[in-house]
Amino acid sequence: MRTAIFPGSFDPITKGHESIVRRALPLFDKVIISVGVNTTKQCCFPLEKRIEWIKKVFSKEKNVTVETYSGLTVDFCRKMGASFIIRGLRTSADFEFERAIAQMNRTMAPEIETLFLVSLPEFAAINSSIVREIYRSGGDIGTFIPTGINL
Repeated sequence: MRTAIFPGSFDPITKGHESIVRRALPLFDKVIISVGVNTTKQCCFPLEKRIEWIKKVFSKEKNVTVETYSGLTVDFCRKMGASFIIRGLRTSADFEFERAIAQMNRTMAPEIETLFLVSLPEFAAINSSIVREIYRSGGDIGTFIPTGINL
């Protein structure tokens, strides 16, 4: 079974995240959306709410599951039997950052491959950090998050 994880904080899940997962679905038997728990990172939205939103977005996809994890992503991959990590790329800066992480992961776990999917142009500017700032400033983020997500 070809299993991939798509790790992130999803604080909040964006249309860009949704697009990457939907484009990855035909490539894998199972995609695990992996919500990382980082105690040093201050999240805007509670973990339970982020998980609820992700499950709602992918409720009709039987080969998508949602899990939480802490620690190294490669260790979580091994635990879940995943041989692939999916990462989305919006910019060249994303590529440089993600390439470095992928190379470190490859050194620690040569059996796990990282695959990059380039964001569709209409989602390239959407970034969870910016979406959070718009939200905190009282702006409408409905354009940037999946349909049906109610904050």
